[in-house]
Amino acid sequence: MLNPINAGDTAWVLVCCSLVLLMTPALALFYGGMVRRKNVLSTLTLSYTFMALIGVQWLLYGYSLAFSEDIQGIIGGLNFLGFNGVGALPNPDYGRTIPHELFAAFQMMFAVITPALITGAFVERVKFKSFLLFSLLWATLVYDPLCHWVWGQGGWLKALGVLDFAGGTVVHIAAGFSALAFALVIGPRKGFGKSPMEPNNIPFTVLGAGLLWVGWFGFNAGSALAANGVAVNALLTTNTSAATAGLVWMMLSWLDGRPSPLGIATGMVVGLAAVTPASGYVTPMAAMVIGAVAAPLSYYAMRFRDRHRLDESLDVWACHGMTSTWGMIATGLFATTAVNADGANGLFFGNPGQIGVQLLAVAVTMVFSFGMTYVLARLLRASIGLRVTVMEEEVGLDISSHGERSYS
Repeated sequence: MLNPINAGDTAWVLVCCSLVLLMTPALALFYGGMVRRKNVLSTLTLSYTFMALIGVQWLLYGYSLAFSEDIQGIIGGLNFLGFNGVGALPNPDYGRTIPHELFAAFQMMFAVITPALITGAFVERVKFKSFLLFSLLWATLVYDPLCHWVWGQGGWLKALGVLDFAGGTVVHIAAGFSALAFALVIGPRKGFGKSPMEPNNIPFTVLGAGLLWVGWFGFNAGSALAANGVAVNALLTTNTSAATAGLVWMMLSWLDGRPSPLGIATGMVVGLAAVTPASGYVTPMAAMVIGAVAAPLSYYAMRFRDRHRLDESLDVWACHGMTSTWGMIATGLFATTAVNADGANGLFFGNPGQIGVQLLAVAVTMVFSFGMTYVLARLLRASIGLRVTVMEEEVGLDISSHGERSYS
């Protein structure tokens, strides 16, 4: 009997698995550079914690809830509890040429970084124990079901034909609108809008953005689950959108004064988030349009957030939620089976119905992630509390929560 595993595909996804994991420490740097000096270690710790917490949760039951035998299109069952039945042979539903275990590991890296994105909403003021409990509940009650709806065999959004190549709904819209909900519940940092809250280390953030860009090749191109033309296209569209959004953001910041290095780095990440759902379905020229629109959309969403005095501290909603909303809509416009025969055509290629499906997925993800997060945050605030004390916030969470300093 011939071995059904393709060595090239397996090697490629192994590399991509590592690249996606790299994105979590990259995100830690990206966020860590933007907070104040007294909260750098705390911010880094929030991201790094997920590598441990979700690494265990996914193995025990998270993967099973997301990808095992379907229950009414809503959730997976417990067939894969403790990775039972997840072995070296391919699963025909999830990566036909790679070990099932590798597919599960690759998906684990998505499950790790998605809640880590949300931490940008509540840095510098969240209780660590409340953060831990919220993160575990959010991964179980929000991420795992949503993942099943969009990517799991039998998931109801997947059955409707939603196109989300690498996580526009599951990762970015979910994280962005969850961040918005949490920020509304926890409230602003002490002195927000009155005291200066300048980034402590912009080079950290720029370095983090560069590492995110590299890791995103694994995120998007790896989602082809094979070393093939779709993976190559996804890599190129990812690069094109990031490059275009970075340039457009640079021009926007230049028109407002000077070309900001922090702004250029942010624009690049915005372009990456926007193209994520479309990357395996659209052409590089379409990706250029996606990046060009994503930059001003996010730029002015930040202005809107600032005018309304909402301390969603590191702009997860504007950078991820809003831009991937556009990315999902753009997928419904620009998707073509000439790029990916397993996808579908969008509006501009003769299939107007795809727009409706994409909009439905966007609306459902927004409402579900925002609503569930708001309820979870309110319950935690009413029970064990969400915020550190005023004194602990003034001292800084590096010392008050973790007993260590970032810089001597």
